[in-house]
Formats: sequence, structure tokens, C-alpha cells
Amino acid sequence: MAVCLVWLEDAAGVEAVLASPGPWREVVEAGPGLLLVESDETLSRVYHEIKWMLPDDAALLVAPLAERPKARGVTAGTVRWLRARLPLPG
Repeated sequence: MAVCLVWLEDAAGVEAVLASPGPWREVVEAGPGLLLVESDETLSRVYHEIKWMLPDDAALLVAPLAERPKARGVTAGTVRWLRARLPLPG
């Protein structure tokens, strides 16, 4: 299982990802344009599945998270969700 941080500039893209069954177990909206994706698939697979949902000129960033990031001001439940999936930094 992997957790990826996903940033999309377009709110419509966020809605498309949230509505899609995609190759992921769960998607959490951490803030405007910011998603956390839990998947058994590779980073490349997650990236491409999301990319194909977006217009060609839409900005997209997908990064794997190996450790729990520090977070403040995110959507309620986000920190709890991260705690259940990722270890604290060394």
C-alpha cells in the first residue's frame, strides 16, 4: 500500500478523481486541490489515471509519501487518516 499526495489546480479535476473508482482504495480531500490517495498501484499508475481525467493543459503533481507530513489547517479528519497509514518521520 502506498499513500500519494496529489495536487490539482482545477476543482473539476478534484471532483472527477473523487467520483472515480480509479486504481485506489481511498481518496481524501485534504484541502482545495489537495488530495491524499491510498493505492496498491505504482506511483506511475496513479499519476496516469488522474492525468487522463484532466484537460491536457491542467497542472498536476503526484508525490509518494513514505512518512507522515506535518499538517495544519487541513480538512477535518485528514491528520487522523494520515496517522492510520504512515509512520512518523525518523
